[in-house]
Amino acid sequence: MANTKSARKATRVIARRTEVNKARRSVLRNSVRKVEEAIASGDKTAASAALKAAEPVIMRAAQRGVVHKNNASRKVSRLAHRVAKLGK
Repeated sequence: MANTKSARKATRVIARRTEVNKARRSVLRNSVRKVEEAIASGDKTAASAALKAAEPVIMRAAQRGVVHKNNASRKVSRLAHRVAKLGK
C-alpha cells in the first residue's frame, strides 16, 4: 500500500489512466475486428471501407501511447495487404 501522499495520488492517477486506456484499446480492437470480419466475408469494398475507418483509430491509439508506433504501423500494413489480396 502507498505510504506517502504523492504515492497515493499516483495510484489514483494510474487507475484513471488505466480506465481511459482500456476504453481506447477496446475501440482499437473493435475496429481491427471489423476489418478482419469484412476480409473473412470476402467483400473487398466493405473491407477497404472498414480499413479506411480503422487506420486513423489505430494510429491515434499509437499517438496516445496505447500501442507502440511500430506495432500500429505493422497492424495497418498487414490489414492493407490482406485487403489488397482480396481483389485477386
